[in-house]
Amino acid sequence: MHTDITNINFLGLSFILFMGICLIILPRRQAFIPIILSAFYMTIGQQLDFFGLNFFALRIIILFGWIRLLVRRELGLSKLTTMDKMIILWAAAFIITYTLLLQTHEAFINRLGRTYDALGLYFLFRHLIHNFDDIEYIIKNIAILILPLSLILLFEKFTGNNIFFIFGGVPQTAWIRSEAFRAQGPFRHAIFAGTVGASLMPLFWGLWFKNEDRYKIVSLVGLVAATIITYSSYSSGPATAYIFGIIGILMWPLRQNMRIVRWSIFLCVIILHTIMKAPVWFLLSRLSSIIGGTGWHRAELIDQAINHFGDWWLIGTKYTANWMPYTLHSGEADITNAYIGQAVNGGLLTMILFIAIIVFSFREIGLSIQALDDRLIYRKKVLWLMGVSLFTHAVSFMAVTYFDQTIVFWYLLLAMIATANIATSIKKDEVTI
Repeated sequence: MHTDITNINFLGLSFILFMGICLIILPRRQAFIPIILSAFYMTIGQQLDFFGLNFFALRIIILFGWIRLLVRRELGLSKLTTMDKMIILWAAAFIITYTLLLQTHEAFINRLGRTYDALGLYFLFRHLIHNFDDIEYIIKNIAILILPLSLILLFEKFTGNNIFFIFGGVPQTAWIRSEAFRAQGPFRHAIFAGTVGASLMPLFWGLWFKNEDRYKIVSLVGLVAATIITYSSYSSGPATAYIFGIIGILMWPLRQNMRIVRWSIFLCVIILHTIMKAPVWFLLSRLSSIIGGTGWHRAELIDQAINHFGDWWLIGTKYTANWMPYTLHSGEADITNAYIGQAVNGGLLTMILFIAIIVFSFREIGLSIQALDDRLIYRKKVLWLMGVSLFTHAVSFMAVTYFDQTIVFWYLLLAMIATANIATSIKKDEVTI
């Protein structure tokens, strides 16, 4: 049996093996820590090429996680929730449509790897997270674990030096926009780093409502760290997500009237679309003129996806070179929108399933909040802020498609939402916490 080791050094290998061993031997509630540390402090530049299969650091950590579940006999969900089934359906569509589109062995292997990441992470977290106390424990510890990362990114922001360069996969010198460095740390792009900070911010805010001083301190630590990371990335997408996160937090008093709020927003969008000279999504372009960024690209991408609906609706499209006035080195358009990315690579069905997961997650959070007794106001607020975090991801997907360790925090959130289905009076798949 021959293995070809590529782009992995002693320090990276030592880190990965140590995290993997910790993942196996730590108590269940702490088992998530090596996964988070790997996402925060290791690039995907450290990788093994095994018979053409690419195992970067995160994939090796996922493998260790499933070894743990098998060895320690922690496998065995009582039953699959609706969320679990929807993610499996999306993953199946994700593989099948892309393989049919390209009709190559490489396409199948590529999607198999991406599905390994998605289902491997999601169901690993589903087996490790059992109740609300576990969710609280995870958020509390991430708030502490993220602090050193925020300081490293702040250093990169002011000096332009990325210390994670030693692991490969990231540049030694930070990218520059408007004569300012954009810190990315171990992530593939500054946008991903900022997105992680913006999406975690609401979760850290939830700890403030725990009636214990130590939780308030941890909450502040997490909030400061998340804000520093968002700022250091110097990216308009994360900044926009952060702002929308603040708006979501402030909407808590209106939680009983969210249907009215949603319909009001919908009607405002329709009115704006009617009276504006350009389609309403070109508000993204106007927003970028205020906070910076590539808003025109994002708006034009939506416009072109609609104009070329007939090209991609069935199983996606291999040709997007005519969508934009410029292309990537591959000759295709830069698909920075995750929703459109699902459409281009998997057709209408894959995109609908992806959106359905987000919509269903919002629904589950709302039902869970309604089912909780009013005396459990702290848990209600934490659930609400999980919904706000989901909202920041939904906003971020308008500007970026996750393809690095950022996916850890996306599937962790989905797994926490699935576990937090606590409304025993609601006739639906749920987990009691």
